[in-house]
Amino acid sequence: MAKKKKKGIGFRAIWRRARRLALWGGLLFLLAPIPVILLYAVVQPPLTTVQFARAWERTGTGERPIWPIRRPVDRRQMASSLRRAVIASEDDRFYLHYGIDFVEIEKALEKRERGGKLRGASTLTQQVAKNLFLWNGRSFIRKGMEAYLALLLELCLTKERILDLYLNLAEWGPNQFGIEAAARHHFRKSAAKLTAEESARLAAILPSPRRWSPHGSIASRRAATILERMRYAPPRRSP
Repeated sequence: MAKKKKKGIGFRAIWRRARRLALWGGLLFLLAPIPVILLYAVVQPPLTTVQFARAWERTGTGERPIWPIRRPVDRRQMASSLRRAVIASEDDRFYLHYGIDFVEIEKALEKRERGGKLRGASTLTQQVAKNLFLWNGRSFIRKGMEAYLALLLELCLTKERILDLYLNLAEWGPNQFGIEAAARHHFRKSAAKLTAEESARLAAILPSPRRWSPHGSIASRRAATILERMRYAPPRRSP
């Protein structure tokens, strides 16, 4: 009888320890990104998970160069039209939401209910979160992690810094990351010298940068809509 009692106590002790470890592990998982995000308020990320994944793919296919082509630049080295073009293309309510745009999510679900194709409703902040910390995919677990990280980004960084990160991290073509690499690859000029139309064309290919060209017919159609939106300032919250 005594031995059985001892086994029972041992099991409860192990269970309590496992719960404590799970609690601390979960807490660490939730808080660990914060110091990294705060660091990115002043420095450029050296490498993102998406860039690493692309490098791994290129290693398997034998494509060269393996590592992504990147040329991070600061805000002063980007054409002013770029910021408005990207917001107009990807997230026109960028200055209104806090990382997750529930209005756009509701619109996407309503369209789905009417028989339309379910479109993405990821914000620019969510895309930065994915690029920095996550992987490509559509699982509920990944989307949940993306939403949480987007909220942390909005809490720790300014909107303009989030947009700076996006412009320097986004994929703009096969092995081309960031607006400077994109401008030089597609238009043979620096990002600072892009015209409004060129900015719109680069923004137009963001949904599928490895398949679409800024000089193609799809980009031409999308750029026309983006240029029309660029005539107006993006909506902002009232002070």
